[in-house]
Amino acid sequence: MPLISSRSTPANPSGRAAMTVLIVDDHPSFRATARTLLELEGYRVIGEAVDGASAVEEAHRLRPELVLLDVQLPDTDGFAVAEQLLGEEPVPAVILTSSRDAADFGPLVAQSGARGFVPKSELSGAALAALL
Repeated sequence: MPLISSRSTPANPSGRAAMTVLIVDDHPSFRATARTLLELEGYRVIGEAVDGASAVEEAHRLRPELVLLDVQLPDTDGFAVAEQLLGEEPVPAVILTSSRDAADFGPLVAQSGARGFVPKSELSGAALAALL
């Protein structure tokens, strides 16, 4: 008889616990799309934030392993938030994202302490894993 799971998040194919993620973006449609995509690929989204201030608060409260962070936020930019998150314990991996190309940001991605950058149009579990 097949086993039926009541888990709301798909099992991680590697057999390891799913990596926890905080999604930070001021656009609800992108947050919803990113959540669905990442959960389908075995990540566990544990929270969302709409601006830099709430991102830092939620990261402190939830302790995610990964923060997917939009570069352009209403109250600050993602680079400043990434630098703040480096002070958290444990330090989450930060991956910046934007609808713009990485080349538009020059050396700011590396200077922020983020693991890297993924354009929103190329967001996937594999793209994140390549930076982790």
